[in-house]
Amino acid sequence: MKYRTIVIDPPWRYRSSDILTRGWHKTASVESQRAEGHYTTMTNAQIAALPLGALAEDTAHLYLWVTNPRLYGERSGECSPREIINGWGFRYITLLTWVKAGAPGLGFYFRGNTEHVLFCVRGAVRIPPERRESNVILAPRGHHSEKPGTFYDLVERVSPGPRLELFARTQRLGWDTWGNEALNHVEMPS
Repeated sequence: MKYRTIVIDPPWRYRSSDILTRGWHKTASVESQRAEGHYTTMTNAQIAALPLGALAEDTAHLYLWVTNPRLYGERSGECSPREIINGWGFRYITLLTWVKAGAPGLGFYFRGNTEHVLFCVRGAVRIPPERRESNVILAPRGHHSEKPGTFYDLVERVSPGPRLELFARTQRLGWDTWGNEALNHVEMPS
């Protein structure tokens, strides 16, 4: 099956050396808050190698979640999120920003209270003017890496089905999912 809307929240890998090189002390508390303390992570090259292009229709929307430190691909020789989406056959259109209400987040320089979604398209599939919405999502933060329901509501209002979420944490009615925390999984092409 091919999809006209795909949401992906990849398990971006962060360097464990960041904690030491940026002056943080490596503690159990800090380790438990990092992505690696919650799930297996992937390098940008591993994420780029996912067969996402094979899952998408010729005209499709893509929503790629990315955190502030991973927005540009920080390591020398590492492909950036923009290069990843281009490799999947999509082109970048705009950025959506989730403003996380509540206690401040983590951060090496500033406390991260935002997370972003790269909105991309493949082919000519526009959002009609009467369905266009703000690119700011105001919602409280949930559990580690959990995305707000208001984001999925927005996607359902503006993007066509069928819909797929990769690295899903829960099952959403009317969506296919792939991820080790979702109840039902679609098969990934090889």
